[in-house]
Amino acid sequence: MRIIDGGITAAKGFLATGAHIGIKKIKKDLSLLYSEQPANVAGMFTQNIVRAAPVIRNEEMVKSKKKIKGIVSISGNANACTGKKGILDNQKMAEIYAETLGISPDEVLTASTGIIGKEMPMCIIEEGVKKIVPQLKRDRQSSKEAAAGIITTDTFLKEVAVELELGGKTVTIGAMAKGSGMIQPNMATVLAFLATDAVISQELLQKALSDAVDITYNMISVDGAMSTNDMALLLANGMAENEPFTEDSEDYKRFKDAILYINQKLSIQVVHDGEGASKLIAAAVTGARTKEDARKLAKTIINDNLVKTAMYGEDANWGRILAAMGGSGGFFQPERVGIAFQNEKGYLQLMEEGHPIPFDEGKALEILAERDIIIHIYLHDGVEEAIAWGCDLGHEYIRINGEYRLRT
Repeated sequence: MRIIDGGITAAKGFLATGAHIGIKKIKKDLSLLYSEQPANVAGMFTQNIVRAAPVIRNEEMVKSKKKIKGIVSISGNANACTGKKGILDNQKMAEIYAETLGISPDEVLTASTGIIGKEMPMCIIEEGVKKIVPQLKRDRQSSKEAAAGIITTDTFLKEVAVELELGGKTVTIGAMAKGSGMIQPNMATVLAFLATDAVISQELLQKALSDAVDITYNMISVDGAMSTNDMALLLANGMAENEPFTEDSEDYKRFKDAILYINQKLSIQVVHDGEGASKLIAAAVTGARTKEDARKLAKTIINDNLVKTAMYGEDANWGRILAAMGGSGGFFQPERVGIAFQNEKGYLQLMEEGHPIPFDEGKALEILAERDIIIHIYLHDGVEEAIAWGCDLGHEYIRINGEYRLRT
């Protein structure tokens, strides 16, 4: 696998663009993706029972295994909690894009992100889509414009692209994502779009995405708030013309590893861009009795407000970590736990076999002053492990979200 400079248009046959059409005050608010050939699609969606109109429609389309040629996404309006009208408006958005492209609405997926409970400005969307479709291109700038069209409070674009050899052909995967706040470890508030020119069955495409989401987007948190609009979509149009492969083949393993790499990079970028965040925190749990225990413990640590505020204050208050673990529902024996902090500034053991270790406060501050911090948890209860990613919590998060509806 080779990491390349690119985004959602990196793979053969994918065109994209993004623009400001007037849903938001200033920033880009429309993103379009188009595949020159019908594509298999896989999808993962929010676990929130309050679900936006695009989530409801897309999930049914993925289940039906329909071939897809386009995605139309808007930013600034969630189209969630908008009743039957929201469902109809979402369908209309697909129809507008489809008509402009000359394809069927059943070949178009939709996405939206922004303020909950607002009706869709359909006149603005219709005029904007028709105006912007001619700008669909495959160049690098177009992929950046598409990535800009899906963001809300994000402060930077989130893109990844890779190449790999499958069946004697070069296969490319490009991706873009958005996410900064309302991030909770259940598919987060992420819109993630991946596009590949690989020849791959819908079943294997879905398996690769599902397995990746489970240990990437489902293991991140900014604020513990689960969105109504989360989705990850993966399109494969087959234009690389590689030989089809099976689940037990080396080609599938390489493809699956590439999908995991992309989604992990995007997930970490989302946490790095957490609203008001100044730290990226990784909780790495090893020696757990079961995989589920390890996941519960890791996610609870990065989701705990007292741990997050201690990281913001650069305070080595490791007792908050242990207390959070105790309320996680994951099994561990406190008398056997070890805790340590680590990053490029060094490694600092704070607890071993359930006993506190005297440590140098100056060294602790040196480590915690850095942007990236790993919290190691050693359990000695088994062989399972898990890692979750989160961020600190400070004053800026409150300011951003206190003003969110008025600023968008």
